[in-house]
Amino acid sequence: MKYIGAHVSASGGVESAPVNAYEIGANAFALFTKNQRQWVAKPLTEESIRLFKENCEKYGLLADYILPHDSYLINLGHPEEEGLTKSRAAFLDEMQRCEQLGLKLLNFHPGSHLNKISIEECLDKVAESINIVLGKTTGVTAVIENTAGQGSNVGNEFWQLKYIIDRVEDQSRVGVCIDTCHTFTSGYDFLSDYEQVFREFDEQVGFNYLRGIHLNDSKKALASHVDRHDSIGKGLIGIDFFKIMMKDSRFDNMPIILETPDESLWKEEIELLRSFE
Repeated sequence: MKYIGAHVSASGGVESAPVNAYEIGANAFALFTKNQRQWVAKPLTEESIRLFKENCEKYGLLADYILPHDSYLINLGHPEEEGLTKSRAAFLDEMQRCEQLGLKLLNFHPGSHLNKISIEECLDKVAESINIVLGKTTGVTAVIENTAGQGSNVGNEFWQLKYIIDRVEDQSRVGVCIDTCHTFTSGYDFLSDYEQVFREFDEQVGFNYLRGIHLNDSKKALASHVDRHDSIGKGLIGIDFFKIMMKDSRFDNMPIILETPDESLWKEEIELLRSFE
């Protein structure tokens, strides 16, 4: 079974997110548990935590299919000590918020080397950051999202995801989220050879580590390394890919999250995707 939703607004409090997901016909969703463009946020209140859990239960939204996203400011592979320390503290806070809300997953971009250290050194720092934070939390899996490889971002090639995983001490609490736009603009041509791309993913990372999907079309071309999402079927990936993916049982029973740019289309996009199953 496919669990499809979108990255919905948590404006007014995290408790509004499950309501917003229900309104677009979702049975999965993503959210920010704090302002994604600020380092520090007020702690979650007991009332917000209670209402979030009550609303999830009311609308039948299970923690297995909720994929919160951390702050865009965090860089777990930061080459400088100050930035790295700040990022690790913020990531710990994000994981603890997930613990409080009873969530099981936290999606994050691995980081950037900022052209100051090698890719491998950056990936080593990401893995070390994950180990530190997993050691201070329980029950929440760190989910590494593949990137488009824009600028100095790491994590755009499958081997880099596995490089991080191999260095995580508790591999039961690390996983991967595939973003379809990022995968395409990284240079993985699943339009020409769908099976080859996912065979390569399975060989280099392993479907056993796949915890979620960000389902986006792309405004930019194959191998452009530019992260610009488009609405389903309106970009350069095109509708046929999504028809195939919705029938692929390897993507059952995990959150499939739209981050497409036109929120007014989310309900329609979810219905369209379900029609392909």
